[in-house]
Amino acid sequence: MFRIAGSVTAARLTAACCRTVTTKQFQVHGASLHVLSSDTSRKTRHGPAHRTPPSWQSVRSMASAGESQSKINYIFFGLAALFGGGGIVYWWSRKYMRETSKDTPKKAAASVSPASKEDAETVAEKPVPETTKSAPAAPPPAVETPAEAAPDAESKKLLDAVPQSYPDFEVMPEIPGHAKYLLIGGGTASFAAFRAIRASDAKAQVLVVTEEEELPYMRPPLSKELWYSDEPELVEKMKFKQWNGKERSVFYNPPSFYVEPKELAYQENGGVAVVKGRKVMKLNPQKQVAVLDNGWEIFYDKVLIATGGRPRNIPVFERASQEVKDRVTLFRGIKDFKRLDEVSKNASSIVVVGGGFLGSELTCALGKRSRDSSLKVIQMFPEQGNMGKVLPEYLSQWTTAKVREEGATVKSETFVKRARFSDGKVILKLNTGEEISTDHVVVAVGLEPNTELAKESGLEVDDVHGGFRVNAELEARSDIWVAGDASSFYDIKLGRRRVEHHDHAVVSGRLAGENMTGAKKPYWHQSMFWSDLGPDVGYEAIGIVDSSLPTVAVFAKATEKDTPRAVVEETGESLRSVTETEASATDEPAPDVESAAKLVAEVEAENRVAPTPKEDYGKGVIFYLRDDIIVGVVLWNLFNRMPIARKIVKEGKQHQDLAEVAKLFDLHADED
Repeated sequence: MFRIAGSVTAARLTAACCRTVTTKQFQVHGASLHVLSSDTSRKTRHGPAHRTPPSWQSVRSMASAGESQSKINYIFFGLAALFGGGGIVYWWSRKYMRETSKDTPKKAAASVSPASKEDAETVAEKPVPETTKSAPAAPPPAVETPAEAAPDAESKKLLDAVPQSYPDFEVMPEIPGHAKYLLIGGGTASFAAFRAIRASDAKAQVLVVTEEEELPYMRPPLSKELWYSDEPELVEKMKFKQWNGKERSVFYNPPSFYVEPKELAYQENGGVAVVKGRKVMKLNPQKQVAVLDNGWEIFYDKVLIATGGRPRNIPVFERASQEVKDRVTLFRGIKDFKRLDEVSKNASSIVVVGGGFLGSELTCALGKRSRDSSLKVIQMFPEQGNMGKVLPEYLSQWTTAKVREEGATVKSETFVKRARFSDGKVILKLNTGEEISTDHVVVAVGLEPNTELAKESGLEVDDVHGGFRVNAELEARSDIWVAGDASSFYDIKLGRRRVEHHDHAVVSGRLAGENMTGAKKPYWHQSMFWSDLGPDVGYEAIGIVDSSLPTVAVFAKATEKDTPRAVVEETGESLRSVTETEASATDEPAPDVESAAKLVAEVEAENRVAPTPKEDYGKGVIFYLRDDIIVGVVLWNLFNRMPIARKIVKEGKQHQDLAEVAKLFDLHADED
């Protein structure tokens, strides 16, 4: 059976094939009689509508008529497959089928049985009333249709070979062979992309392929709110309560939002389908084909790579025995959360390796759980304090003290030299000479971008920052875009960068989706990120926040409104990237004279000297400088000010007096 080329719908192709193939040659290929000969035909392939099953007489007639035409049609379809002349062959085939279909009734009449001919002659010999003869134009009187005769064995065999419904989803492949929009990866970037695609192309058919066994979901709650829930039944359903008490699911959409992958091509109003548990191994940019790990090929028109990253491991655990590896979690997704959640309920001790955002958040979360159990939580990292690569030293040390207050033991300037398994425990040998015995180890030391597709697909990888190199429109090659953690993009203000945060996944995914529908917009947005050490301490940041850069900070006394819990209660949104990006930079508060005077006095008093760790940093703003230009901003327990910070970083100006800049944030707005 040929895999036929052209943009004719599968329903018409099926009917045409019934006329042009013999009984032995008739078969249904998958779901839709694939089209392969030309790019144009692939891009315009659509599925058939549901139809009434054919009668056995029509099937028998069409099969008989097809036998007399088979040789000509073999030549015709051979030429179509050989030369791939989709447009010309399609036009000629339509004309040819229309002409041959006119002869089908004659050939069908010639193929009926002798008994049927005798019945027809008997009816013809009956006299016709004169009234009927005198009015030939009048419609014949309605007669009752006799019951259809039962098909003989050969006709029944033919009838069984014809699909009884178009399409028959039971015999269709689970994964479609073509997608106008193919998204590789099922994370936040893909979610933002298919929302943007559907907003621009209301009838778009979007296919998402993800290695995970889950529908698209948000990752931030996995290290934050889910750990603070007092209702285990909610956690089992992957639901959590925001800091304001409002219930929410980690999944962006309910299952009912999505369509089955094999039904996607038949959605007249478009839709989104997710293929779970599959990995794209290779792209062929010339043929526009994606090859899955099971060998299945998907032709695409536009493709987005949003593969994100995989958790980094450290060599000491990579070299360890299997018993040790079985007790190490590289924390990233839902599966890792469920595993660690179960371990924490039964273990006597857990070690968290890593002092960055994720490691510190998980340590605080596990520390809270340890208050009501015998669980012991230990965090270790090589820096001097928590988030030491981001925060100034004095603020990093203050944060470490805050983590200890949550019930965890923190070991700074410490790392693991060896790991072995003994008596059911993991024994960690530290650089200090100390040995620690633990039930489980959590490694949270950053991400490695997933770029396995690059080598096999002819895509460029950034050797410095990692990730796929893309242009300002996030395009790696023609009709191939990259978004999220895996993209190395050029920032017109800060140079080439790669960002591993939720807000960047949202913004870059949305932009890529818009550009896939023809927007051609450059990436200019300065993405932000945030971290919460429980419901009472949190910060937001934008730009380059590197503790090795010079910093200037201004702090003020915090109020009850200056906590993550308060901002969620005010906005009703736990994903603060949503509330911040929706805010407008034009809503900057106008500082009053009194506030400005206070800020000037504070900056002059500090004279760019770092505060002492004994101070209580209630709320404040930290500026990161490079050549006296603000390249990054951290808002410490200061919320709903991100549009201001974004505008400052985007301007890229030199500032001699940062008091004039700091007063824009109106630190004293809520003080009595």
